[in-house]
Order: sequence, then structure tokens, then C-alpha cells
Amino acid sequence: MKSFEVHGGYKLSGNITPQGAKNEALQVICAVLLTSEPVTICNIPNIIDATLLIDVLVDLGVKVSHVKEGEYLFNASQIDIDKINDPAFQKKANKLRGSVMIAGPLLARCNHSFIPKPGGDKIGRRRMDTHIMGFEKLGVVSEYKQGDGFFKLSTKQLVGADILLEEPSVTGTANIILAAVMAKGQTTIYNAACEPYIQQLCHMLNSMGAKISGIKSNLLIIEGVQVLGGCTHTILPDMIEVGSFIGLAAMTGSEITIKNAGVQHLGMIPDKFQQLGIHLEIKGDDIYIPAQNSYEVNNYIDGSILTISDHLWPGLTRIY
Repeated sequence: MKSFEVHGGYKLSGNITPQGAKNEALQVICAVLLTSEPVTICNIPNIIDATLLIDVLVDLGVKVSHVKEGEYLFNASQIDIDKINDPAFQKKANKLRGSVMIAGPLLARCNHSFIPKPGGDKIGRRRMDTHIMGFEKLGVVSEYKQGDGFFKLSTKQLVGADILLEEPSVTGTANIILAAVMAKGQTTIYNAACEPYIQQLCHMLNSMGAKISGIKSNLLIIEGVQVLGGCTHTILPDMIEVGSFIGLAAMTGSEITIKNAGVQHLGMIPDKFQQLGIHLEIKGDDIYIPAQNSYEVNNYIDGSILTISDHLWPGLTRIY
């Protein structure tokens, strides 16, 4: 087992640049399955999850070229939909939770897909409910056979529907969007997740010819189209990394600059750190954190003690 040995008590200094956002990367990589035209995605993080998902797409017949660091060219002109019935492929896809988002685009493009069973003999109250129930609203039939471990999904044609999500699941919202963009008619998704990752997915799909409105809100309206084209898309910096770097500077009393932080997409993160007494200077798209010897936490207006907790977007995102 690998381990890290950390020797503390040292000041940090210099510049650091966050990677592309993992949660966005997994969504937009799956989106390339919706078109037969080339798609270029930039700022893909060099992490196992992204690499494994790209391998899953290659197994489906997607041609992938590594253009340069973080930039890949995808061509899904020929999809081998029969691959979803291969146990070896299913096992590989099941290693990565994010691979669940190939279901939406495959249903839109090929009318067939699968989704991993989340455990137990029945779905029960689990996060995969959002995906499957949303698909069923669009006209998908789901089938589960004991011992198979996967739900098989099929449809004669996806048809737009009014969908009220029981929970604003990010991956659930993304998967339903990926299916609905090529469904016949109009789809509305209410109580949709509206994180920057979802916003970016919607902007990417619109640049491919989709018709999505309500972006940034929890009510998305999608007019289905028959065909989507190619595009070039750049992934945002990872807001979780940005928050972690701010915390790192504060905990070590260090002076650092976070370069290309995607400031306008960070939501409450900078404000909440400032309420903790951490000085931040926004310089264009960079965040400068000066060294401090002490921090004074703000109180509420009535003098009560400040309380900070994570919450669904646009609340404070969870930072590890």
C-alpha cells in the first residue's frame, strides 16, 4: 500500500494552477457519443477517472486522439452498441461511477443502453432512481434480470416529458439532459441540479446544436433536435481544488497565488473563506492569498457565532 510521509511546519510560496474539473470532465466526455462529428475537449484532468472513461468510449468504437496535454479529439462516428452486452465491457464500466452517464447519449443515439445496478435486489431509495425514473418518463423501458447486475434500457423513441426530480442529483440531471436533447418534443426538468458542471454541459450541447434554456436555474427547458454537430469545449478549473488551495494557504500561513481559478464560477467559496478571516485578492482570474499570522472569524450581524456548512449549489460546495 502506497503512503505519503508529510513533514509539516514549512511555509509555502509561489503559483499553483488547478486542474480541469473532474465532475465536468466526466459529463462532457460522455456527450461526445451524441454526434458523429469530431469533438475537441480541452483541459481534461490527468486523473484515473477521466482516463478510464476515455478507455470505455474507445471500447464502444470512439476514435480518440491525444492532441496535447489535457486536450483530446473524439470521433464517435461509428459506435459498437453491441459492446454493452459484453460482460468484460460491463465490468470495466462498472469500475467508474461516472460511466453511468454513457446511458443518456447511447439511448439518444442508439435507443439502447445499460446502467449499473446500485446494489441489492431492488433499486430502493438510491441515487440511481433519479436516472432510471427520468429515463422512464422519456419513454425508456428498464429491465433487470436477477444475477445480471445491470438494468438494460431500451426505447423505440425518446419523447419529451415534464420531469420533476425527487433530488437535484448532478449526474442524474446530466444523464437526463444527455438523453432529452435528441428526444422528440419538449422536455422540462424541474428541481434540476444547476452546478457550474451542469451549466457547462448545457453550453457545450448548445454549441453542438441543442436547444436548452433555463441554464443556471433549476428549471431546464429542452427542445429536442434530430442531429447534433461537433464542437470545441474547454473544461472549467476544479472549484474543489481552488477551495482546497485557499485552505492550504490559510493553514500554513503562506503566500500563494492560484492562477486561472475560474473566479466567476466559484460561487460562495471566496466569500466564505473571507468570513473566516482569510484575506483574498482577486486579480483578473487569479486569486492572491497573502501570508497571515492570525485569522479573525466574522460574527453574524446580531453578534452570534458564524456557522458554515456545505449545501447544494448555489450553496457552499463541499471541499475536501
